[in-house]
Amino acid sequence: MSYKRSKYFTTLSKRKIKYLFVKKNSQITVVFFHGFMSDMVGAKPTAIQKFCRKLKLNFLKFEYSGHGRSSGKFIEGNISKWTDEAKQLIKLKIKKDKNLIFVGSSMGSWIALNLFSFFKKQIKGFIGIASAPEFLEELMWKKFSKKIKKIIMTKKIYHLDHGGFVYPITKQLIFDGRKNKVLNNKINLKIPIVLFHGAKDEVVPLNFSKKIFKICKKSKKKLIKIKNGDHSLSRKSDLKKICNQLNYMILAMIQNH
Repeated sequence: MSYKRSKYFTTLSKRKIKYLFVKKNSQITVVFFHGFMSDMVGAKPTAIQKFCRKLKLNFLKFEYSGHGRSSGKFIEGNISKWTDEAKQLIKLKIKKDKNLIFVGSSMGSWIALNLFSFFKKQIKGFIGIASAPEFLEELMWKKFSKKIKKIIMTKKIYHLDHGGFVYPITKQLIFDGRKNKVLNNKINLKIPIVLFHGAKDEVVPLNFSKKIFKICKKSKKKLIKIKNGDHSLSRKSDLKKICNQLNYMILAMIQNH
């Protein structure tokens, strides 16, 4: 999927955020949150966008600053900034009386969960795909050697080579992550929650989805383990499963009205 029809939104701090809002005459808007160092034109947002078009639902996707075609340097970004950008854009584009379904991929689930309390009256469902809440502490900082930790503390940045990709990890990113804990709070929203996780995810362990599952006390929840699924869950069969669950969620919402 290309950047066709996408636009820029300028945040209060003058960052230019690339987004696409497909507006249909629907009460429901599906919002897609992409992952760490990812963008809005991958297989998952593309499949969900097509699904929304078919069902005539509103659809919003965007790229955090320092990602894709949004302005800003990646090394200046953090969870707080990216959450705030998403919040500003959703507030601007979607009226308060409209229903929201959040779909988060990897780090995107962390950002989506961060926004639950702010949009609690509007959120009617959540789908997490290979969710990675609090991954900066659990999967990075705690696993870094003393040597790497020292580099981050003194040079304020470390270039992490992982699976053929280089991730610039900054001290401010790690420290900011600690201010954005979501797994200590119970989620008391009575909404359907579906969590997908690949059984062969080597980037984010299944345990992260289980942690979200645990804190959703009042939700109608499902944890779907995808056999042979990796972290990206972008195969045709994976995308079909995700869209099917989204479909069930929408049908249930319509019936409850």
